[in-house]
Amino acid sequence: EKGKIAKTFWGKAWCENLESYCDYENRLPRGRTYVRNGSVIDLQIAPGVISALVSGSALYRVTITVKQVEQVAWKTLKNECAGRVGSLIDLLQGKLSPQVMEIITRRETGLFPKPSEIGLDCSCPDWAGMCKHIAATLYGVGARLDESPELLFALRGADHLELVTAATESVTAGVSAPRDSFATLNGENLEEIFGIEIEPRPSSKPAIPRKNTSQRKRLG
Repeated sequence: EKGKIAKTFWGKAWCENLESYCDYENRLPRGRTYVRNGSVIDLQIAPGVISALVSGSALYRVTITVKQVEQVAWKTLKNECAGRVGSLIDLLQGKLSPQVMEIITRRETGLFPKPSEIGLDCSCPDWAGMCKHIAATLYGVGARLDESPELLFALRGADHLELVTAATESVTAGVSAPRDSFATLNGENLEEIFGIEIEPRPSSKPAIPRKNTSQRKRLG
């Protein structure tokens, strides 16, 4: 859609959630032009922190801290998603259902942070609680989630693989389904579900050197 900062469900939901809070609704519009003009530079999203350089009359550094999700809240989210059998059928078909996505992005109880969980700081001389550089950075996160939705989970300190694991365990424990359908829910399937690339986890077992086959004795 022309003029939209975010294009996919994840990015749009992030922006809409921010705009739904009265603390932000009058301040966010100042950042839209900045992010559309490409003024947000070097946007980084890590567990508990968002950082960026924003080009204005000078180059300003923005740092946004985000409280990581409480373990109790994360467990509740996982349980709620796992209890929806219909949504897990979609999950096994290679996509997250609207029900699961709604749970994850729900205001107040989902993974999106509330204003009280967000700390804002900018090196610019504007002493407003949210300057246009901070607003632009927050919108920039929405655009980034279009490409990498797993960053939402990383930002809040939640492992998205746990969500899929909980969903799978719930179904295998309480619903009759072909065992093979769950066995195929591997890393490649998860990449399709979330639209992301998952790095292989390093093996905890020490590497075993391969024998030199050139020195094997010939049989017979």
